[in-house]
Amino acid sequence: MHVLITGGAGFLGKALAARLLDRGHLAGAGGGDERIDQITLTDVVRAEGFDDPRVAQATGDIADPDLLERVITGATAAVFHLAAVVSGQAEEDFDLGMRVNLDGTRTLLEVCRRRGHRPRVVFASSVAVYGGALPEVVLESTPLTPQTSYGTQKAISELLVADYTRKGFVDGRSLRLPTVTVRPGKPNAAASSFASGIIREPVNGEESICPVDRLTRMWVISPESAVGGFIHAHDLPADRLGFNRSISLPGLSVTVGEMVDALERVAGADAVARIRWQKDPRITKLVDTWPGTLDPARARTLGFPQDENFDAIVRAYVESRATGR
Repeated sequence: MHVLITGGAGFLGKALAARLLDRGHLAGAGGGDERIDQITLTDVVRAEGFDDPRVAQATGDIADPDLLERVITGATAAVFHLAAVVSGQAEEDFDLGMRVNLDGTRTLLEVCRRRGHRPRVVFASSVAVYGGALPEVVLESTPLTPQTSYGTQKAISELLVADYTRKGFVDGRSLRLPTVTVRPGKPNAAASSFASGIIREPVNGEESICPVDRLTRMWVISPESAVGGFIHAHDLPADRLGFNRSISLPGLSVTVGEMVDALERVAGADAVARIRWQKDPRITKLVDTWPGTLDPARARTLGFPQDENFDAIVRAYVESRATGR
């Protein structure tokens, strides 16, 4: 089996590739496990840290048909489409967000269609597809009314995945990801970047700025559960998904204040003292459009992994930093 991961040089792309290399197999079209012979990582830069002979890499623009024609072949049985311009950047640069997040997805699906072999496509969507005057608990049946360009691009892409699946061109599954935290590395242009920064930087002995107030509620997931969700979604038989190919992943509903309280319990008061509260109206406006609590009943029924609590997420980051994992 050949696997393609777009956004393969990003944090989640590399984590997914590492998990798949360790696992060594995925469900095939017939339902049985098939050995992974090759994983192709594609991104604008090469992914560092891979010397496994099963890993191939290709750099370029995800919206470039020539790139996708090279990396999607008749042997590509599984596609994990993670490449995207993040929320804040997509809001600031409308044309870039539309080209990468929407045109890139459409181009990928079109190349799969032309290949004619109906690969499984797992698309990384977002809870940003919801927005506006939301109920206290958002259901999967809640209308999609995104209030950001990023959310709109993800919502349209979900519909494309569903329609290409209905037509038999791909076997698609769209996962509405909560905010993923704690991401290692440096802050990025995502409006939700602070959700990792207020944990990561204090644990690393650095100052962090929190641009929202303590009462801001977020729907979050650990990197481990996000990666596990991608793999679980791929391996689910198509008949268990039915017509609705969009799934809201299980997350944790926590306020920013509760996240900081968890940091103190795990890493101590000195870590919390490194957080500086400085409200940013632009980021607050974006984050406030996202749901803080969702009902992931369908995902639980389908067996998706779920985090225990936010303390466990912080503890996992602290332990991974200590071990260099």
